Amino acid sequence: MGEFRDNIKAIISNVARVVLDKTNVIKLALTSVLAGGHVLMEDVPGTAKTVLVKALAISTGCKFTRIQCTPDLLPSDISGVSVYNQKTQEFEFRPGPIFSQMVVADEINRATPRTQSALLEAMAEGQVSVDGKTYKLEQPFIVFATQNPVEHEGTFPLPEAQLDRFMMRLSMGYPSLIAEAEMIERQRTSHPLDTLQAVTDPVTIRRMQAAVREITVHEKVREYMLRLIARTRDSAHLTVGASPRATLALFRATQAFAAVQGRSYAIPDDVKALAHPILEHRLILNPESRLRRVTSYSVLRDIISEVSVPTGSWIEKS
Repeated sequence: MGEFRDNIKAIISNVARVVLDKTNVIKLALTSVLAGGHVLMEDVPGTAKTVLVKALAISTGCKFTRIQCTPDLLPSDISGVSVYNQKTQEFEFRPGPIFSQMVVADEINRATPRTQSALLEAMAEGQVSVDGKTYKLEQPFIVFATQNPVEHEGTFPLPEAQLDRFMMRLSMGYPSLIAEAEMIERQRTSHPLDTLQAVTDPVTIRRMQAAVREITVHEKVREYMLRLIARTRDSAHLTVGASPRATLALFRATQAFAAVQGRSYAIPDDVKALAHPILEHRLILNPESRLRRVTSYSVLRDIISEVSVPTGSWIEKS
């Protein structure tokens, strides 16, 4: 774990040079990367969502692309297109921006459902199919989709099936006054991204992704995780609870989050810290609860407070 911890600290401190006062969000985004999951970043414009991803990509030496989603964006604009070469008299495939390692799909809810669905195969299978041919995407491959939760004019809300593809939903939030003052000073003459250097490489990230699979998750922690999931399915406020994919996402993320925290084993607090980012966007309220202004956040908060947390010396023995 020694080298692993050093890499984690280097990445977090490097990204924190650009994204100020957001260490917890950086840790959660890095957790998703190490767990191999995609991230939906929902917040108002100008809160450094794209900057965070770009800083992560630079720090890890990964290829970065940004796709600006608009209503006239076509699926081929994302996946790529076959072009006829007059010299060779053959069709040649020209890869689209999805052929990267960290991809920002900016304002994803402005793209049409047909274009949104073009991301599904890439996100789920790590590959793209064009003209009957399948092209593997270079690993690590993580999609960070952003959307504005305030303005809904001219948007196409993501269907539940697509929301479930995202391991986490994160919100940056506004910086503190002190952090914002420091941001102004740091960007007075240039942007910190311009001088940011890689502290690791994609090969190391792939090794780290494999290493987190070995993190110990004690039987009692697994049981606690499953009880939380089961309660979402039994809640009187919810039409749809967390899916089995959500269970796997919570398990994988718990392993990665424990590693990010510098431990070789997971504890119940890891599960509690990840419950909202991983489960909340997957829960569907019933009409009666919506009318009473009940939120997915409050339902999940109550579930977490009601489910007993396991304790004991097994934490140290794990």
